[in-house]
Amino acid sequence: MQRFWDARAREDALYFVDTRQTYRHPDLEGFFAQGDADLENLLGLLGLAIAPSDVVVDIGCGVGRLSRALAARAARVLAIDVSAEMLARARDLNAGADNITWLQGDGLGLGPIADGGADACVSHVVFQHIPDPAVTLGYVRDMGRVLRPGGWAAFGFSNDPAVHTRAAPGRVRALLGRAPRGQGDARWRGAPVALDDVRAAAGDGGLEVERVSGEGTQYCFVCARRRGGNTRSDVVL
Repeated sequence: MQRFWDARAREDALYFVDTRQTYRHPDLEGFFAQGDADLENLLGLLGLAIAPSDVVVDIGCGVGRLSRALAARAARVLAIDVSAEMLARARDLNAGADNITWLQGDGLGLGPIADGGADACVSHVVFQHIPDPAVTLGYVRDMGRVLRPGGWAAFGFSNDPAVHTRAAPGRVRALLGRAPRGQGDARWRGAPVALDDVRAAAGDGGLEVERVSGEGTQYCFVCARRRGGNTRSDVVL
């Protein structure tokens, strides 16, 4: 995973973080504005808010698209990614954000982050690219480890098997630099994850699922809360 995402960062980091960008022709201002909008949408969808005193983990931070938006709302952001190349670009692009700590993970969990060290975890369109559902479920369990009692996690994953078998752009065009590379690779195409498995992994990590939106789609989003704080019954939207 590290090698794959390092290569994508060197190819066109902004495009591979957000494919709404035009390949090889990035719009930096629009890129970060869309990150802010996506965060607002995620929080609104799941009925969540970030407090100015919060420590928030950004899982799969890439070049800091959501990290910057989180940093404007929270006291501190712990931004973690498997790719050293993505993190190097993130540091350059967000040099003025002194409340972001950039961390390289191992692609399996949140190892650099202390137990109970966060008030919230956020992951937006990251787990969709992981080819092994067991790895995604391991991240869900680890969110429970790093959250304080009452802390919450908002994350997305794919529930739609069909999107992981669609044809990638033509290989010849990709080799000529006219289309993105790597989109036929399992590390891009990822795998769907069953919602029941997510609920079970959350429970293993001491989390309770509060809200679900988009079940059965590529963009299934979940709010799960660490036991020990106020909780609501499970709600499906």
